[in-house]
Amino acid sequence: MNYSALFSLVLMLVQLWPCTPSAQNCSAQNTDKFFTAVRRVKRGWVWEPLFATEEQTSMVPVYVGQLKSDLDKQDGNLKYILTGEGAGSIFTIDENNGKIYVKKKLDREKKPFYTLRAQAINRSTQLPVEPESEFIIKVRDVNDHEPQFLDGPFVATVPEMSPEGTSVTQVTATDGDDPSYGNSARLLYSLIQGQPYFSVEPKTGVIRMASQMDRETKDQYLVIIQAKDMVGQAGAFSATATVTINLSDVNDNPPKFPQRLYYMSISEEAPVGTIVGKIFAEDSDIGENAAMNYFIEGDSSDVFDIITNNETQEGIIILKKQVDYETKRRYSIQAKAINRYIDDRFLEEGPFEDKTIVKINVEDADEPPVFTLENYMMEIAEAAVSGSLVGTVTARDPDDDDCPVRYSIVHGMHLKRLFIINEHNGTIVTTKPLDREISSWHNITVTATETRNPEKISEANVYIQVLDINDHAPEFPKYYETFVCENAVSGQLIQSISAVDQDDSAEGHHFYFSLAQEDTNNSHFTVKDNQDNTAGIFTAKSGFRRQEQFFFYLPIIILDNGTPPLTSTNTLTITVCDCDTEVNTFYCRYEAFLYAMGLSTEALVAVLACILILLVFFLAIVAIRQQKKKSPFSEKMEEFGENIVRYDDEGGGEEDTEAFDISALRTRTVMRTQRPRKKVTREIHSLYRQSLQVGPDSAIFRQFISEKLEEANTDPSVPPYDSLQTYAFEGAGSLAGSLSSLDSNTSDVDQSYDYLTDWGPHFKQLAGMYTSHRGMED
Repeated sequence: MNYSALFSLVLMLVQLWPCTPSAQNCSAQNTDKFFTAVRRVKRGWVWEPLFATEEQTSMVPVYVGQLKSDLDKQDGNLKYILTGEGAGSIFTIDENNGKIYVKKKLDREKKPFYTLRAQAINRSTQLPVEPESEFIIKVRDVNDHEPQFLDGPFVATVPEMSPEGTSVTQVTATDGDDPSYGNSARLLYSLIQGQPYFSVEPKTGVIRMASQMDRETKDQYLVIIQAKDMVGQAGAFSATATVTINLSDVNDNPPKFPQRLYYMSISEEAPVGTIVGKIFAEDSDIGENAAMNYFIEGDSSDVFDIITNNETQEGIIILKKQVDYETKRRYSIQAKAINRYIDDRFLEEGPFEDKTIVKINVEDADEPPVFTLENYMMEIAEAAVSGSLVGTVTARDPDDDDCPVRYSIVHGMHLKRLFIINEHNGTIVTTKPLDREISSWHNITVTATETRNPEKISEANVYIQVLDINDHAPEFPKYYETFVCENAVSGQLIQSISAVDQDDSAEGHHFYFSLAQEDTNNSHFTVKDNQDNTAGIFTAKSGFRRQEQFFFYLPIIILDNGTPPLTSTNTLTITVCDCDTEVNTFYCRYEAFLYAMGLSTEALVAVLACILILLVFFLAIVAIRQQKKKSPFSEKMEEFGENIVRYDDEGGGEEDTEAFDISALRTRTVMRTQRPRKKVTREIHSLYRQSLQVGPDSAIFRQFISEKLEEANTDPSVPPYDSLQTYAFEGAGSLAGSLSSLDSNTSDVDQSYDYLTDWGPHFKQLAGMYTSHRGMED
């Protein structure tokens, strides 16, 4: 292959290129869209790098480049064929000279390059003269896309008073053009609105502070940023974005009182905790930067206090100690407001606090009387007679007019019976002697009232202590049960005793024990004082006999240490017991009880036996009565109860006259047949004897029951269901039988009462009455 000739051919093709950088007819824009041609040789093919420019018109084919085989003699014997992506539709080739044209509009953003294949064949033989070769046509970019801000809208916050150059935020735009070719995608940022407060870096889009700004002057700014491609050259596309920049607050302002002097007033009757007034210091900052605390300076801080309302940032002045118009009528306090959170960066600008003066006037009020003391302590001896002085309370009117006061005792009517008070001078005296042992303290409430204004009342507590005197002698704390055995030996301890005293001893009680003087020499017992408020009772001889003396009464004298000392004689009862080696206390108590009752053992046994006999007799009577009450037909009744059928037909009541014909019960045809009375004269003697032996098994009783059952069975007036018939059998009665004529079919005219004369003297008066009655009828 002749390479020198081939190189000459390429140079010729370059000169024939329709638009090269050196061509006079190429515009500056088109010049930027082409790369420098590079000579390439492959398998006999010679071609330059091929580029197609996007956005070219599709009406007229545009030359792209030329393929040429080094075997081409330019005699028209070779034919060039183009295949691959877009061959025939987008790209065409001149088969005679190998020139390639694009006939459609290209878009680099959709497809940046095309891969094609070229082949040269002999027209005569239709055989390839060169192997098929693959090449690429690149689509050159043009500036056909505008920059875009995709993350908008933008909002940024920066602290106020930030120094110049402080970064606020960064905005970034995008461009769809090729960043690797030309300047189509090279953006340049500029500030359209926002000077002189902000600036923007041209290449990065970083927005910075251009000066210090005060939020209290303006707290929000709108900044407009422009992004332009082609590095801002003529014909470049651009886009804008709006950035809202807020200034956040910092504590750069101290609190300020709008008033340098405040006037307030408070009544002297106002209780502690009353709100006197409010003050307020203004702060241009917001949030916690405006939070402040209030303080009171000077001596007035013990009378007034100030607290901070965290919601309103007000200082509330409250009364810390009650004021008195007559003592001090005007207060002047200095209040101070200090920022709660201070920024050290702004300390050089001055203290973050402010002060003001508050003048408070005390208003006069009609006050109630005031006692010299809130609580009075007084003492009085319990031996004091009625009318004794206890003490004096004093109260005065604190107002300027000094109104007189009147005293009285309240809270408890019973206290008035013990104490009275002079309503003019407050002197308290007793109304009766006091007893410390009943009550050692008395608590009373005294009131003082203005005479001109009874509504003004004050109270004071008076505590009265009743002082003790030695007016109670000592005594045994309990009843002692003391026993001594018959076989006791001399010097044996049989009882330990102590004493109590109702009096109150300041030095403590101390008791002395001894025997009464009359029993000291002839007593069978001795007393030993233990010097610890106890004493021991010891036997003074050996052996005791119950038959001789069952009880011993030992008088013991107890002396206290009061002033003056008091004594008392307490008797100790000692019981003699029949003991073995160990004392049987129960037996001793039992014997003592019998002895106290004046009964011997035999007498007690007899009494118990009588009580037992009476108890047995009483139980027997109760058993007999229970047996009589028991029905002889109890077993039959249980059988009847098991077969009873219950009917709930109660009829229609008093107004229901059709439910049951009650006239059937009143007619003589259904009444029971009355049997004639038997003559009692013929059977009187036999019935009398039988009546003494009547019982459930007697013939009379059985006859009575049979007659009653027969009457019930034949009685048509009984209810139409099973019923239980009960009868009270009282026996055969007396020999006279029944004197009633209610059940008799015979009249008194036919009845003879002559037999009454045979009944004896007990019926003499009755016989005379009926005999005389009979004579009158005749």
